[in-house]
Amino acid sequence: MSYPLDGVRILELGQIIAGTYGSQVLSDLGAEVIKIETPIGDLGRIPSVAPINGLSGLFLTLNRNKKSISIDLKTEEGLGIFYSLVETADVVVDNFRPGVLKRLKIDYPVLKKLNNKIIQCSITGYGEEGEYANLPALDIIIQSISGYMAITGEPGRPPVRTGIPLADLSGGIFSCKGILAALYKREKTGEGSSISLSMFDGMLSLLNYLGTVWLTKGELPEKPGSSHMYSVPWQAFQCTDGYVVVATRQEVFWERLCTALNAEYLIKDDRFKDNPLRVENRDTLVPILEDLFAKKSVQDWIKILRDNEVPSAPVNNLDSAFSEPPVAEREMIVEYEHPEAGKVRLPGNPIKFTDMGPAISTPAPMLGEHTDEILSSILKLNKDEIKKLKDNNIIK
Repeated sequence: MSYPLDGVRILELGQIIAGTYGSQVLSDLGAEVIKIETPIGDLGRIPSVAPINGLSGLFLTLNRNKKSISIDLKTEEGLGIFYSLVETADVVVDNFRPGVLKRLKIDYPVLKKLNNKIIQCSITGYGEEGEYANLPALDIIIQSISGYMAITGEPGRPPVRTGIPLADLSGGIFSCKGILAALYKREKTGEGSSISLSMFDGMLSLLNYLGTVWLTKGELPEKPGSSHMYSVPWQAFQCTDGYVVVATRQEVFWERLCTALNAEYLIKDDRFKDNPLRVENRDTLVPILEDLFAKKSVQDWIKILRDNEVPSAPVNNLDSAFSEPPVAEREMIVEYEHPEAGKVRLPGNPIKFTDMGPAISTPAPMLGEHTDEILSSILKLNKDEIKKLKDNNIIK
């Protein structure tokens, strides 16, 4: 049993979410990820963010399996240490503002001279150049400007963001893909790459067919709540003790739903005989369905709907979501023992290989926890050399 990215070394300059999530996913696949942190550490360490026993739950999640070395890159000696690590590495990831890499003398032209096989991946808000390049790019800002907040939530209600930091996570999602593509390219050509990712670009890509409809037809989507612009019924319905979702994309599922609801008469109603007509007459149909669903509990409806093979699910909060059978069946909860936070349980690796070893789950590192180990094992510095660097505040 092995891991597909065994032997790949990633130097992570990334912080918070956009610059850390991608390499965390790659660490689950066996990559060695070394966080290069300043003496004050990743901003994601701020303990008020999703606090767990005095530490940041955000940091504990996104930095599982990683090592931390704390270097002052603004010093000549610190920069030299980083350069030496680059010579041994495969990938360097950052989510700095445009221009920072060049000011620190760690941009791609510099790294390539040190290691012509290096893959450098930069995640920014809007790209390295252009009118918006230097604008702040926090998650809610990107969700807003990319159109998501205008199409999320209930009709007639104020804008809302998605319940997860999707814009930040998009940086990690696409950086992971880009790095894997660059590693494959390097296998064929022997050459490294410089990858430029923008969170704004990523979110536009994730708009998917809604973006196509606007760009092609000029048709703006509306806030759907839980419903669907092009399929009816496809939404949440209130039951006696919660909500259940149904999705009837094909006519067979609509007919099965009517049978499950003991409302076969709806199948024969000319207003609802196919999906285009149901979309056209949703304001008539949905209240009928709402009255029917209001008569039973969520679990009663789930059993009936599943017995009739209707696509359906309860609207779970996280307590129920993490109790569903596939969570245990697919090992989607992992844990580790952290020296300060204690036992931490967190979502696991969604990418399964049949020949991959057991889930990797080592604690998110303390600031500079692996500095001595990395300097001695990778760069072969002795104890006196390491002590001198500490005494001069080059490392922590």
